[in-house]
Amino acid sequence: MITTFNEAIDFLYATLPMYQRVGAVAYKKDLTNTLALCEALGNPQNRFKSVHVAGTNGKGSSSHMIASVLQEAGYKTGLYTSPHLKSFTERIRVNGKEVAQEFVLDFVNRMEAVLHSVKPSFFETTVAMAFDYFAHQQVDIAVVEVGLGGRLDSTNVITPLVSLITNIGYDHTDMLGETLSQIAYEKAGIIKPTIPVVISERQVETTPVFLSKAKECNAAIYFAQDEYRISKYETGYHILQQGVLRFKHLKLPLGGNYQHKNLYGVLKTLDVLQHTGFNLTDEQIASGLEKVVVNTNLKGRWQMLGNNPLIICDTAHNAEGLSEVIQQIKVQEYKLLYMVLGMVKDKQHDKVLSLLPKEATYFFCQAKIPRAMEAGELMRQAAAFGLKGTVVPDVNQALAQAKAAATPDDLIFIGGSTFVVAEIDEL
Repeated sequence: MITTFNEAIDFLYATLPMYQRVGAVAYKKDLTNTLALCEALGNPQNRFKSVHVAGTNGKGSSSHMIASVLQEAGYKTGLYTSPHLKSFTERIRVNGKEVAQEFVLDFVNRMEAVLHSVKPSFFETTVAMAFDYFAHQQVDIAVVEVGLGGRLDSTNVITPLVSLITNIGYDHTDMLGETLSQIAYEKAGIIKPTIPVVISERQVETTPVFLSKAKECNAAIYFAQDEYRISKYETGYHILQQGVLRFKHLKLPLGGNYQHKNLYGVLKTLDVLQHTGFNLTDEQIASGLEKVVVNTNLKGRWQMLGNNPLIICDTAHNAEGLSEVIQQIKVQEYKLLYMVLGMVKDKQHDKVLSLLPKEATYFFCQAKIPRAMEAGELMRQAAAFGLKGTVVPDVNQALAQAKAAATPDDLIFIGGSTFVVAEIDEL
């Protein structure tokens, strides 16, 4: 009998392979384990309505935005995302409130024998736990973010009201494929028979893949960029739908300029939900988007941690995501740029390092996980791209040294890996 929450989490970490920590060996290429866990729980995945969100970048932000709007409209809303930044309980929320530690403890004790028998991954177990919690809580709807890929992802045992695919980029190529069309095939695996699917961004290589899968499934498919025009001003976003102004001065507290790409898919997904019977007014949509951080406690997306010097962190960790971040850094006003940078071993390092600004001073660090790239090796590889700096393995010590070097007019950026951002004390 496990008696405390910490013991329960230690049990999960110790006995179940966790992708975030050990990488590809924890990735299970079928749904057998998830289905076995759900069966043992009475198939909770069939007892609530859902929205399924996949994509290379933006799926977390999009999930939080959709959940916030549904909360604002008065619906009891579940939200499942991964990985967590500070606490395991961040992964599972209802109306923004994290799952109770008591529920996690109870789940582990109820399922301990099954877990030893099935030997699932950490992610498979947390998915089953989330679905069990949403069923127990009798949520009106849950927003479920895909972990990795889509077709074989543990979350792909739900039948949602609508699926959303944000975009496709080169990430997890060792498991999902080397080309955008191969990766899109895996993401398109969340498209279900007759269930509408929204695609946030049109991309030349991936559009035929999505069209083919939607046709095969007799599923309505919507390319959100075809329907909306979004412009960002100092006063907020102006959004036209089919040429008609729908939102003026719409506020979004997520500072990243890349968020407008996510807005396309979010708005169209909400429109589809309206057609399925959810009552969502434009006022509730605008309010939900404006309150997304308050409602769902979203962290780590172009998040400002301090002023004088300006300190920004972002969880972007692949070439496409970091490219957007670098573009935003370029439009900031600052005197000198300091980068606290860490990466994991199994990313396309050359693609990322080639994007990074050569004029910055780097502090190379590493997160406290087995997958982390050794900081000295990262500095060695970075030097080949003209990036110069020092090795300070501990994330917070690296940030402290950056602060000591910076003046009030400078900019400090922390990122390169979700797990680097997760270890920032001030987050």
